[in-house]
Amino acid sequence: MERLHWVQHRCRQLLAGDSGRGGYSAPDGLPNKSSLDSHSSPQSCGGKRRTVLACHGPHQQEYQAVSKDCKSNAIHTTKYSLLTFIPMNLFQQFYRAANLYFLFLALLNWVPVVEAFQKEITMIPLLVVLTVIAIKDALEDYRHYLFDKKVNNNVVRVYCGKQKAYIEQCWKDVRVGDFIRLSCNEIIPADMLLLYSSDPRGVCYIETANLDGETNLKQRQVVSDLPLQGVEFTPESFHSRIECENPNNELSRFRGYMEHSSGVRVGLHNSNLLLRSCTIRNTETVVGIVVYAGHETKAMMNNSGPRYKRSQLEKRLNTDVLWCVLLLIVMCLTAAIGHGLWMKQLKHPVFLVDAETSPALAGFYVFWTMIIVLQVLIPISLYVSIEIVKLGQIYFIHNDLALYNEQLDSRIQCRALNITEDLGQIQYLFSDKTGTLTENKMVFRRCNIYGIEYPHDENARRLEVYEAERNEAAGHSVTLKSGCSGKSLSCRSLSCNRSSVSLHTLTAESEEEEDRLSNHIQPVTSAFYSRMAKEVVPDPELVRKLNWFRSPVLPMSGLSSGTPSSLELTYITDFFLALAICNSVVVSSPSQPRHVVPEARTPLKSLEEIKLIFQRFSFSPFSALSTLSPPQIRGSPRSFTSRLFARGKMGSFSMSPNSTVEGSEPGQHSNLETSNPRCKPDLSARVEEGDTEKVVDDLKSSQTDTNAEDITRDVDTESYTDDELLYEAESPDEAALVYAARAYRCTLRARSVESLLVDLPGIGSLTIQLLHILPFDSTRKRMSVVVRHPLTGQVVVYTKGADSVIMDLSEAPKGAEQAQEIYSHIREQTQKHLDSYAREGLRTLCFAKKVMEEEEYEFWLKRQLLAESSIENRDELLLESAQRLETNLTLLGSTGIVDRLQEEVPETIEALQRADIKFWVLTGDKQETAINIAYACKLLRPNDQLLTANCGSKDACAAILEELKLEVQRAEDGVTEQTAAGNREDSSLGCVSGFVLVIDGRTLDWALHEELKRDFLELSCRCRAVICCRSTPLQKSQVVRLIRDQLNVMTLAVGDGANDVSMIQVADVGIGISGQEGMQAVMSSDFAISRFKHLSKLLLVHGHWCYSRLANMILYFFYKNVMYVNLLFWYQFFCGFSGSVMTNSWVLIFFNLFFTSVPPLIYGVLDRDTPADTLMQLPELYQATQTSKVYVPFMFWITVLDAFYQSLVCFFVPYFAYAGSDIGELSFGSPINTSALLIILLHQVIESHTLTWIHALVLVLSGVFYFGFVLLFSMCCVTCSPPTSPVGVETLQMSQPLFYIVCVLTTVTALLPRLLFRALHGSLHTSAVRKAAQVDKVESEKYCRRMHRWNLSHSRANRLPVNTDNPSLETSTGSVVS
Repeated sequence: MERLHWVQHRCRQLLAGDSGRGGYSAPDGLPNKSSLDSHSSPQSCGGKRRTVLACHGPHQQEYQAVSKDCKSNAIHTTKYSLLTFIPMNLFQQFYRAANLYFLFLALLNWVPVVEAFQKEITMIPLLVVLTVIAIKDALEDYRHYLFDKKVNNNVVRVYCGKQKAYIEQCWKDVRVGDFIRLSCNEIIPADMLLLYSSDPRGVCYIETANLDGETNLKQRQVVSDLPLQGVEFTPESFHSRIECENPNNELSRFRGYMEHSSGVRVGLHNSNLLLRSCTIRNTETVVGIVVYAGHETKAMMNNSGPRYKRSQLEKRLNTDVLWCVLLLIVMCLTAAIGHGLWMKQLKHPVFLVDAETSPALAGFYVFWTMIIVLQVLIPISLYVSIEIVKLGQIYFIHNDLALYNEQLDSRIQCRALNITEDLGQIQYLFSDKTGTLTENKMVFRRCNIYGIEYPHDENARRLEVYEAERNEAAGHSVTLKSGCSGKSLSCRSLSCNRSSVSLHTLTAESEEEEDRLSNHIQPVTSAFYSRMAKEVVPDPELVRKLNWFRSPVLPMSGLSSGTPSSLELTYITDFFLALAICNSVVVSSPSQPRHVVPEARTPLKSLEEIKLIFQRFSFSPFSALSTLSPPQIRGSPRSFTSRLFARGKMGSFSMSPNSTVEGSEPGQHSNLETSNPRCKPDLSARVEEGDTEKVVDDLKSSQTDTNAEDITRDVDTESYTDDELLYEAESPDEAALVYAARAYRCTLRARSVESLLVDLPGIGSLTIQLLHILPFDSTRKRMSVVVRHPLTGQVVVYTKGADSVIMDLSEAPKGAEQAQEIYSHIREQTQKHLDSYAREGLRTLCFAKKVMEEEEYEFWLKRQLLAESSIENRDELLLESAQRLETNLTLLGSTGIVDRLQEEVPETIEALQRADIKFWVLTGDKQETAINIAYACKLLRPNDQLLTANCGSKDACAAILEELKLEVQRAEDGVTEQTAAGNREDSSLGCVSGFVLVIDGRTLDWALHEELKRDFLELSCRCRAVICCRSTPLQKSQVVRLIRDQLNVMTLAVGDGANDVSMIQVADVGIGISGQEGMQAVMSSDFAISRFKHLSKLLLVHGHWCYSRLANMILYFFYKNVMYVNLLFWYQFFCGFSGSVMTNSWVLIFFNLFFTSVPPLIYGVLDRDTPADTLMQLPELYQATQTSKVYVPFMFWITVLDAFYQSLVCFFVPYFAYAGSDIGELSFGSPINTSALLIILLHQVIESHTLTWIHALVLVLSGVFYFGFVLLFSMCCVTCSPPTSPVGVETLQMSQPLFYIVCVLTTVTALLPRLLFRALHGSLHTSAVRKAAQVDKVESEKYCRRMHRWNLSHSRANRLPVNTDNPSLETSTGSVVS
């Protein structure tokens, strides 16, 4: 079916021609042609590249050649035009086999020899269905047309070569190669390369909320090395050629280069590209050149329309439709054979027959006639009814208040409209951990530097206080509301006076919402901001050590056991500097939305004073500063010094936030000493003997400033900045680390493309030259920044990443054996602390650094620039370049970050497990962290047996899987023996232990190999839960696919980040959580929720209801069609199998199309077999829908047999009642039709679990519509149903008492077995639902009796009695009623 949708999409494109029509790309799961090298529009370079030239440059002839095949910027998301609507809509509707089948029957009825009804009548059902769907499609397409028109007519300023100025043009008139000028708050009309920004640093900020839902600002930069960069951009002087990749849908990738007229090539990357539908923020003016327009933009190529998935119920339905086809063929063959035999035995007919036709040929004709007569057996309206019912179900899911998050103003999103019933059949649930089970609101908890752990006990107590306040305020655990509502508002600079019209290319947003955001006046906050993340309480011991940096004395070994060494201080300052700058955080504040690196000002200390401080600490690499020539310190000497220090405020460090001074490699200390390597190593410089006494005095005096109480007081009272800095981070852990650095006075104040402004304690503000950023990726699992140190002038690499990666990349420094011993001790202690953090459930990160020589850096830089300017294999070259840089690192320390569980996660997991849903956790975290979280969320119970699989080779993996299988088998055998011996004590207490498998990523790689798949599956199936640690996004999708395909079970995947997208798309049902990591998971999902706890209501209640409603409705459709068709079939035994019917053709056609079509819809939307509260309290009820007990093959056949029985009663009771009378065929058919209608409607009443006034109204209206129609028909229509005349038939029949007696007797006789079956089944097989209802009723009755006795015993004149009819009204007294 998905392939057919893709063929349809391509056909629409062909019909649309070159107009750029066909706005939908391939559905998920199909080869996306846009991502291939051969895109639909051939480019000048043939296959893999696109050449872009300025439209007003000197290369006009070449521009015309290369741009003629590029699409215009007009978008058309409509499927049809006025000319193509009828053919394309019919083409689309006849994809359905049912519509083709009924078209065939309608055409067949035009053949005279097999004609059953009037030719026009057989067209009515098909025309009604096609017309209703066509009207729906037309209205929807017209809505798209209006939206396209509004977007295409938006105005933008485009450079005009003739007028030598920017003029206003509509978006639809923009072409590739045009220069576009945008101002703040304007929306980008096409994908364009950034050539100019009014920001002096060449930076532009954009908001991508319309594209990917992320509210934090993204930074884009002008293409480097432009000839006219830094002055006002003039398009006439732009003569460069742009070579880039063909249009594709990868939002985070852009490859190409710009070739200047001089032949110099500059690499282009994603940070140079401004994407369509994003919004310019915090930048007054930008100019860019269009490289992709219209449907070739990345935004439009990601607009793939609705997701196409087929539910399991629909597959089962198709099977049963085939059985109906087979049943139809059998009935038609029976009629054909019967008619042939009847014709053969007919000697002297008393009525007109075609005696010239042979019995065999007459039987052949009757076969096709009966196909037409019994066509209702194949329910033409069933598929349309299912769509309507699903829309109704989605409406109620969407408006469920229990699934609404008031704090985020977020409700559930149903993105896949045709798999709601699959929510009721989930057997395996795969979940991410971070952001899915946890808040993904990171709070700095503790750290380890130089092998020494700083527990931050006050910080821990602070978190406990916040947690208590949160619980007290909300009554239960809820998410802390971020100050940022919906979109990042820090981007709305007061200096930008141009307003923007909200454009939502991917998701339409209401104008009211846009106005609400535009008029929002609350204080600005940043992404991932929270009070808990910001207010970090420093560790007193770490603050005391940092105070040594500002003290006028020299730290020495042997003076005091608490005195830090110079090497330790180097590590500490390096560590906090890495925390502050190794990120992509954008700095802003309420009064200044973006913080630029300001002009130079007088530093707090002169360069000589700072050099003296570093020399006193024996920072031996600093000595290189005095020997470096000016060219080696780029921009040196005094100009470098003046730029080095920028505006900042220096305060006493004695208390609050921010630390750090820059240090160097420990391996370069050749004259180091240590007193005891097992203690904290002390490598301080030697002090002259004459200064010793002074140093001791200074030490004593300085210690009085390090009292913990003073520290805390200063933190609370001292204001170190006029404006509160806000950090726009791409991930919550980045924000947490920057806030932690600020707590120690190492404050990131501003960021630009080429520099960072950082406050250092004891020094002031320093401008750090930013050379390169190597962003995080899932392959390397780390990120790095390359900077030029402002004090030493050296090139330094700071790296942060997963501990498993950083620990492997860090090596002992070359040099003295003593230094190597110290470093080994640091590694050992750091690993010990990392394991401790993981056991506490903290997220761990390691930090390291590397100092590069100038020659080494220049060599690496050449390769890096080559990789950046490459188009083919760019990603591979960049990865290789980054891996070459990130080697021989010096480990600085590690951090532990708290990521708390979301509210009600343990209860949700427990409920899902009680519903017999296997729960798997797929996470990239450490094994210890994952296990700790599993205990916290009660996935792991105290009596569970933990099975761990960690190995490094394929053979070892095979051996450990076999060993674990044997262990499980032995335990199961032991339980079996105990049960056989009658020892059921544990079972009765519910304390039966289970197995939980924990497997790491490396072992999982081996386990997914073909040879070990079966063993892994067998082991995991016998475990209650599975936890996969250190798993990559690819491994997550492989695990889901393995379970789905090999076990043939229904799978659900839930996640919140981009690394969960592949897993979500592979699963049968994908659920995205709109959390802290953007909207990639949501945009790839079938359903989107805001909290994990919503899963229980979504699956256990709505999933159960949707499945049971649809399953029962489908069975009901088959029942009513089979029942009514059999009435016509039984009549054939009395008319020579001639294909005649005992009713007029209008009633026959309208019976299923109108008279009985609406009640099943209400039944499918509103029926509730079990109350929501009961389903939540008894998750075991989910197993009924999970195992498809409602809709199984034998239920289909039971329904068919019941329909056969009721049709026999409905036909033969009137037959025997009127036997021997002289009534005509239409008079005989009247009570049969009436009885059939009553039986079918009352059958639904019996099957319904919920009866409301809506049900009653629809049932009454259906009956009134039937009686009104047949009465009007019998009074007015003379020639409507030739050759018979229905005039007066119904009025005569309904005036006779026998008609009503027959209808009542027929209805009761037909429905009595069904009614008795339901009563006996409910009595003999009491379900858990009924038991729960009885328990609730008994408890309610007991309560009423107790309250009644209480009222009698405490009755007084001045006291009102307690309402005994409402158990929810509790007595206000504390007395206990026995």
